[in-house]
Amino acid sequence: QVQLVESGGGLVQAGGSLRLSCAASGSILRIDTMGWYRQAPGKQRELVADITSGGSTNYADSVKGRFTISRDNARNTVYLQMNSLKPEDTAVYYCKAERSREFYSWGQGTQGTVSS
Repeated sequence: QVQLVESGGGLVQAGGSLRLSCAASGSILRIDTMGWYRQAPGKQRELVADITSGGSTNYADSVKGRFTISRDNARNTVYLQMNSLKPEDTAVYYCKAERSREFYSWGQGTQGTVSS
């Protein structure tokens, strides 16, 4: 079992930046892919970005060119650097660690709010 704790959310004006962190503990050697998801008011949870153990990345079209996901295996931490933020980026951001499609863990979420 993997435990995940997110941090770094907050309130920022449009055009600003936030850096989210997700620290993993527990059965960390079994993690393959780590990712960030978000859920905005009135919306379903959606993938923002993910990164494999080998460093391959994947981004939602809405964040390409603005967000960067990275991974520090030594610290068992995944990051999401969010630049050029827009009000529509406002959401609760969740960290996810996956061993496989069937075995995964979620963090508790951290609120990111972008004001206009």
